[in-house]
Amino acid sequence: MSDKPNKAKYRENEQIIDNKELNIWEALIPVFVLVAMLAYNVYVFGDDALSGSNQFILLMGGAVAAIVGFFNKVSYKQMIAEVSENVRSTTGALLILLMVGALSGSWLVSGIIPAMIYYGLQILNPTIFLAACVIICAIISIATGSSWTTAATVGIALVGIGEALGISLGMTAGAVLSGAYFGDKLSPLSDTTNLAPAMAGGELFSHIRYMTLTTVPTISITLIVFIILGFTIDTSGVADTDTILNTIEATFNINGWLFLVPAAVIFMIVKKAPPLLALLIGTLLGSVFALIFQPDIITNLGGGNTLDFESSYKGILNAITVDTAIETSNPALNDLFSSGGMAGMLGTIWLIVCAMVFGGIMDGIGALARITKSLLNMVTSDTGLFASTGLSCIVLNGTASDQYLALVVPGKMFSKAYEERGLAPENLSRTLEDTGTVTSVLVPWNTCGAYHSSVLGVAVGEYFIYAIFSWLSPIMTMLFAAFKIKIKRLTTTVKA
Repeated sequence: MSDKPNKAKYRENEQIIDNKELNIWEALIPVFVLVAMLAYNVYVFGDDALSGSNQFILLMGGAVAAIVGFFNKVSYKQMIAEVSENVRSTTGALLILLMVGALSGSWLVSGIIPAMIYYGLQILNPTIFLAACVIICAIISIATGSSWTTAATVGIALVGIGEALGISLGMTAGAVLSGAYFGDKLSPLSDTTNLAPAMAGGELFSHIRYMTLTTVPTISITLIVFIILGFTIDTSGVADTDTILNTIEATFNINGWLFLVPAAVIFMIVKKAPPLLALLIGTLLGSVFALIFQPDIITNLGGGNTLDFESSYKGILNAITVDTAIETSNPALNDLFSSGGMAGMLGTIWLIVCAMVFGGIMDGIGALARITKSLLNMVTSDTGLFASTGLSCIVLNGTASDQYLALVVPGKMFSKAYEERGLAPENLSRTLEDTGTVTSVLVPWNTCGAYHSSVLGVAVGEYFIYAIFSWLSPIMTMLFAAFKIKIKRLTTTVKA
């Protein structure tokens, strides 16, 4: 996820706190309590759990962790310091979220997203749509090194096209994320792809080559499943495509010039422009194109009768910052042509901050290090070492709520064990990516899960089963370990 390079660098240099006063059962108390509270909260609130109650539950989990810390001689000052560092490290991600909200608003009123849907409906039919989503997002993500940017640009448009075709939002989002995380995982531009070998003591391109051994079979199976789904999905209830196309054409001025804006954003990111700068320029260009191509829509949003300076200013700022809905003659399209702007991202920002509080306290009291070390102590074989690494990454994605910690903590804790068993660092770095990078999107309160759910407008529970690449990757890497397939060895084994 190369949208957060400063955070990745910070995490790489982070010291892991080890509290010898804390035993494993005490370290697990906050985890068990949090999981129980979240499970009951989701049972009570359902899909509305992310509207605020889950955020409070994460703070309550942090309070439980703090109590455990007090009983184990951890000072309040140390816990707050770790929380502060955790929250500080998300600054870039939070700003990107706000800019993604601004971008989606300006791209909606400019007609960019409607144009993507308009042309996409003519090119992509339900049979090939899901597989095409995987391929398109994989290409964009490899080029940009960012699953976040992929979801925020072509991902939004593909979800809109899928909804217009009558395909399940969960299926489309799962296909988008499968392709996005395939590209993010293999791209040398991705910070997680750089971070994993750095933690394991390996080399970037050797790591990428070694990852293809598990990643290519995983994405191949993913594509086969989506191709099969494409032949089996029922779209009989979909409104006539011609009617939808005519409605879009009547509401927006659709033309090919609109694609200059997303092309410019993708070009900037490929050229390694700072993501915030690329998103800001994309938002401003979208605003200019809105004034040029959609003056009537801007006039209506600004509350004026003619496109004067005041109404255009109000119309653009409203689209960027708050809820915007463009009414059409087709009720099925009204929900599609709406955006929350920057305000629509505040719930996700709230969730991330609360998740970082819990993760920071867990790190501050030494619970994260204790859980990982306990897993390491249970290792009696190479397969057990791989399994312990993968389980640590998945557990940390759920408890620390941060993709980078899910790579850094196990990477630092397990690197010596891999070396002592004569295993090349590529084994560790591949396992970190196969289990840590890709499963982050499956946890609703993880920064990645919260981000993608908010940007795509699809709850994690809806796309979980269809994010095939993300949950199949850990299975694939464990199968390779269990059957000793392509396990790279050091030429000289280091004795313990």
